[in-house]
Amino acid sequence: MKTISKKVLFVASVMLFVMSSMVCAGQEPTAKSDGIFPEGRLAPAKFFTGKAWVTGLVANDSVFTTAAGSVFFEAGARSNWHLHPSGQLLIVTSGVGYHQIKGQPIEIIWKGDVVKCPPDVLHWHGASKDSSMSHIYILPNTEKGMVEWKGSVTDEEYANID
Repeated sequence: MKTISKKVLFVASVMLFVMSSMVCAGQEPTAKSDGIFPEGRLAPAKFFTGKAWVTGLVANDSVFTTAAGSVFFEAGARSNWHLHPSGQLLIVTSGVGYHQIKGQPIEIIWKGDVVKCPPDVLHWHGASKDSSMSHIYILPNTEKGMVEWKGSVTDEEYANID
């Protein structure tokens, strides 16, 4: 019993130390993400509507030629239209979101869904109107390029769910 209590006290002390160190360094503990990764950095407004946070998970390099990360979208947040020279895989880790390939209807995506965005195909993705959404993105064959950003998804396009 004493050993368990000491372990719990130790873990709690370490967590308190880490959190107070973050606050002293000017960093707030992350609390918005309901996924398995921290919320990361606020995504640039020139590529996203609403608030989204990006966390890099696998840095691009010449050995694996793959980049991966996690994105947390607040309800209503979405990416601009964009494409990837080698395509993109999305693994939805929490919430409910939307995905659309240009010229096709919006697809509702749920926790556990895997979405394949084909190479050089214009698309967007983000949270639904009423729910946040997190996903892991995987960009293969990055030697061909990573992303080409296009224009914003308009409110009319976003609201066009059949």
